[in-house]
Amino acid sequence: MRGKGKQIIKRSMDICGAMIGLTLSSILFLIIPILIKLDSPGPVFYVQKRIGLNRRRKERRQDFLKVKKERRNSDRRRINLYGKPFSLYKFRTMRDGAEKKSGPIWASPNDPRVTKVGKILRATNIDELPQLFNILKGDMSLVGPRPERPSFVSEFVKRIPDYSERLTVKPGLTGKAQVNCGSDYSFEDVKNKLKYDLDYVRNGSLTTDLGIIAKTFWMMFNGRGDI
Repeated sequence: MRGKGKQIIKRSMDICGAMIGLTLSSILFLIIPILIKLDSPGPVFYVQKRIGLNRRRKERRQDFLKVKKERRNSDRRRINLYGKPFSLYKFRTMRDGAEKKSGPIWASPNDPRVTKVGKILRATNIDELPQLFNILKGDMSLVGPRPERPSFVSEFVKRIPDYSERLTVKPGLTGKAQVNCGSDYSFEDVKNKLKYDLDYVRNGSLTTDLGIIAKTFWMMFNGRGDI
């Protein structure tokens, strides 16, 4: 999926798909915030930094983020993020501030940090709906590898061969790895899913996208929400 024409068609599909999705789910954007607020204190939306498309890799440059040093605010250092950082949106499913003490850690099937409403949202993937706005903004696509946190990306690039290649396409709301493997709860899960992501990066097409979208809906309507 390298041609300019295909990229234009894919972007058009993303915009149309996101707008249709937001229209069909508009009632959920009214109901879910109320349920979240009734269930636990805290914001309705959860915003988190993720790493997106590495446009500069093609130009043989690196994407850097300036980060303040802890000891001297005036000094700055550069950290290779391997892609463009963006703010990813979700409906909040965990208790507010659940990661302030622990920092980024692996999710688990029975995560005690998840609220009652959050369990339902995760089981149905409804918590991902706000990412339709990420798609409209151009941060994400309907189909592509799932975006990861900066700290995880840095670790995976160093430890897993060819991991950085998955950053040469936009991250997606769903993807080939998601519909074949589900969520990842360990380093081994990430390694197993990478082969599907790389196959999509190297051989993906608009037909592939339509097939993945169709399979995603089939899995959701058949109670297989772990994607």
